[in-house]
Amino acid sequence: MESGNKITDLLTKIDDNIWEIPEDYSPGMNVPGRIYLSEKLVRDLEPETLDQVANVAKLPGIQKFSMAMPDAHLGYGFPIGGVAAFDEEEGVISPGGVGFDINCGVRLLRSNLTVDEVRPKMKELTERMFEAVPSGVGSKSRLRVTDSELDDIYLHGSKWAVENGYGEKTDLDHCEGGGCIEGGDVGHISIKARKRGRPQAGTLGSGNHFLEVQYVDKIYDQEAADAFGLEEGQVSFMIHCGSRGTGHQICTDHIKTMSQASKKYGIQLPDKQLACAPAQSEEAQNYFGSMICAANYAWNNRQMITHWTRDVIADTFRSDIDELGLELVYDVAHNVAKLEEHEVDGKKKNVYVHRKGATRAFPRGHKEVPLKYREVGQPVLIPGSMGTASYVLHGGDRSMDISFGSACHGAGRVMSRSHAKKEFQGEDIKMQLEKRGITVRSAHPAVIAEEAPGVYKSSSEVVNVVHELDIARKVAKMMPMGVIKG
Repeated sequence: MESGNKITDLLTKIDDNIWEIPEDYSPGMNVPGRIYLSEKLVRDLEPETLDQVANVAKLPGIQKFSMAMPDAHLGYGFPIGGVAAFDEEEGVISPGGVGFDINCGVRLLRSNLTVDEVRPKMKELTERMFEAVPSGVGSKSRLRVTDSELDDIYLHGSKWAVENGYGEKTDLDHCEGGGCIEGGDVGHISIKARKRGRPQAGTLGSGNHFLEVQYVDKIYDQEAADAFGLEEGQVSFMIHCGSRGTGHQICTDHIKTMSQASKKYGIQLPDKQLACAPAQSEEAQNYFGSMICAANYAWNNRQMITHWTRDVIADTFRSDIDELGLELVYDVAHNVAKLEEHEVDGKKKNVYVHRKGATRAFPRGHKEVPLKYREVGQPVLIPGSMGTASYVLHGGDRSMDISFGSACHGAGRVMSRSHAKKEFQGEDIKMQLEKRGITVRSAHPAVIAEEAPGVYKSSSEVVNVVHELDIARKVAKMMPMGVIKG
C-alpha cells in the first residue's frame, strides 16, 4: 500500500466525499467503515489508519458504521478523527475511543475590537497573555485548589469556575452541555491522577494547545454569523486545551483495568489498544464516571483561561469586558464519550458515542443547541494549524444521519512531532510567521517546530468536506494575528 491509488482500490466510493471500507476488508468486522474524505485527502491517508477504522468495526455492539472524519490520522486504538456509537446495553466503552487528552476542546471569544485597533498592540497583548496564562510542559496554575475544590471541579466543570468568580453565568449557556457532564464519579480517580490535577487548573499545557488572537476574514453565512455575533474585520480569541495531566492519568489507569476486563468478558480484541468492557459492566462505568470528571476538569480549565484572557484584554485596551463585547461564542469538546439518543434503523435508541478527535455538530432545532443558536445550529469550531485559517461552522442538517452528529476537529497531522523537530527549526518558523504579521510566543522553540504549518493537512480542504456533506456548514473564516504556545 505504498501509493494513494492502492488505498482507493481498497475502498468503495459511495458518493462525493464518502468512502466505504467493506465488511470483507478484514475478518470480524460487524459493520462497514465510513471515511469522509475528498479525492485529494484520501490519497494522503495512511494504510494504518484504514486498519484502525476496520478494527473499531469489530467491537461488540457498534452501530451503523465505524467512521473517520476528514482530518483522520493514526491514533491510539481508534484513529484520530474516529467516531463510533455503541449500543447502551449490548455495546462497549473503550478509553481508546476517547484518548488520553480527555475533552481537549476549543472555545471562541468574540469582541467589539477591530484589526486596526488591535494590530498596534499585538506584541504587548501577546506577551501579557503569555504571562497571565500558565503554559508549557508541567506548567503550574496560579491557583492552588484543595482536595474538596478539586472534587467540585471534577463534578461541576465550568460551573465551579463561574461560581468562584472566573467568568459570567452566560458563559455556561454557550458551552456544550453547559460546560459539564452530569454523572461524574470521583471514587475511581487514582491518587496519582488527583496529584497531577491539583496544580494544573487553569493551565494551557503544551503540544497543539494554544491561545490565539484571530480576526474574521470572511463571512459565508450571514444569518448564522449574526446569530454568533461575528462580522468581518472583528477580532476574536480562540482557546484550545484539555484536561492536562489528570485526564492523561485517568486514561492510563483505566486502560490497564480495561485490558483485564476485555479478557474477563471474553472480548476478542483486534488490537490491544482497543481495550474495552461491556457498557454496563462495573469496569466500563467506573471508567465512564472518571472520564466525565476529566472532561469537566477540562471545561473548568478553559473557563479559567477565558477569565484571565478577558482581564488582559480589558487592561490592555483600558476598557471593561462589556464595552469590549468579550462574549463567549461557544465551547466544543473533542475526545469524549457521551450517552446520546440517536436514530438507528428507524428507531430511537441510546448509544455511547465515542468522538476521538471529533467535534459534536448538532443541527438546527436540536434540543441541546442553545436557544440563541437553535434556528441555525450548534457552533462548530475547527482550528487550523499554527499560522493558517481556522473556521467557525454550524451543525448541518445531515449530521445526525451521516455521522451521529459529529464533524472534524482540526486540520489533522501528517507528520509526527519527532519528525517535525528534525524537519523544522522553531526559530525559522517563528520568523516566517512574523514576516506575515503573526506574532508568536512560546515556552520553547521546539514547540513551534512540532506545530509548524507543514505538519498538518490543509484546514480549508478538511472543512470543505464536512461543508459539502452538510455535516457542518461554513459560517466564518478566521485568520491568526498572534499565537501563544505552551
